[in-house]
Amino acid sequence: MQNIDEIKELLHKNKLRLYQELSQSKEAMYLIKKSTHANLSEEEKLKIKVQLLDICKAIPAFAVFMLPGGALLLPLLIKLIPDILPSAFQEDPPRQK
Repeated sequence: MQNIDEIKELLHKNKLRLYQELSQSKEAMYLIKKSTHANLSEEEKLKIKVQLLDICKAIPAFAVFMLPGGALLLPLLIKLIPDILPSAFQEDPPRQK
């Protein structure tokens, strides 16, 4: 039964990471819209830059996953190149209350 508990824990962690990534993307879209009306601060520009880099990292990972055998190849690539994952998936997300 320990394996089922481990799978549940991994699913929960990845759900939180996905939520974090989506909220960061939502914030980046808001900042991009805001930039059409007003100048952004340096911190806001950095947030947009980081989020756009995360999106660019996700595209090659998705392409590898779509290849035949990609589901087996992607974990190996993640071990070799840990920066291929978006930032929300590189560290443990904050726990929700």
